[in-house]
Amino acid sequence: MSYERVSERLAERFHMDETYLKAINPGADFDRAGTRIKVANVSGNVAGEVARIIADKGREQVRAYGADGTLIAAYPATIGSTDTPSPSGTVQVNRIAFDPNYTYNPKINFKQGSNDKVLTIPPGPNGPVGSIWIALSKPTYGIHGTPEPSQIGKTNSHGCVRLTNWDATELAKMVKPGVTVEFAE
Repeated sequence: MSYERVSERLAERFHMDETYLKAINPGADFDRAGTRIKVANVSGNVAGEVARIIADKGREQVRAYGADGTLIAAYPATIGSTDTPSPSGTVQVNRIAFDPNYTYNPKINFKQGSNDKVLTIPPGPNGPVGSIWIALSKPTYGIHGTPEPSQIGKTNSHGCVRLTNWDATELAKMVKPGVTVEFAE
């Protein structure tokens, strides 16, 4: 589930949608070594120790707070759907997985077409949960990345909290098991 194109990898590296990267670099040959391109100026990652996360369904936003209540980071997100809503109330972070496999079990997870078999999809940025899985104490729910950053806030999720891979990675480096995640309407 690795990157399919050089432009896809560059867009992810510089926290951009691939379509936008191509739009600001008309005529660029992304497959030719030495091609000069324009990219977003990505500053250093936010750092800190997250003590509490709010997954705000109405604002489609994830906010991370320190122990003193200071806002450390805010990320655009996709949180649940009408068919498969996110949990309500407060849960905890159980574990964090970088570059996780994705296991789909139709007996536990949502139903995907007519498939009735357990599937394991190898890790990579183009996997269903992107490059990060932050497992929550409510089984089958988590905060994770996505292979389609342009769809954040525009499409529904299957109940999880979906962030861009780069935002999910940043958040994963600041949380640990036991951090509370509050789902706000």
